[in-house]
Amino acid sequence: MKTIFKTLSIALVALFMAGPAVSFADDHKVDKATADKIMAKLKDMKCQMDPDDIEKEDNGYELDDVICEGGKQFDIELDKDLNETGRKAE
Repeated sequence: MKTIFKTLSIALVALFMAGPAVSFADDHKVDKATADKIMAKLKDMKCQMDPDDIEKEDNGYELDDVICEGGKQFDIELDKDLNETGRKAE
């Protein structure tokens, strides 16, 4: 009986702790229409990335691990209108 109670307690604590992480991740998820616009913009810039690496920020979007022509990798920041506001080489 003690083992079942202990296992159940651990499972409930794990579930409780996972809840905020899932909510936080959803807050930074980008809708498909916006992701498609960003991917089209990157194509025009001769860059590519995994759309799952697009994060919504307070002032726009952060694009992680963008690979551009010539093989250089960057983190790129976009404002809410999808204008580039920053680029950092990795």
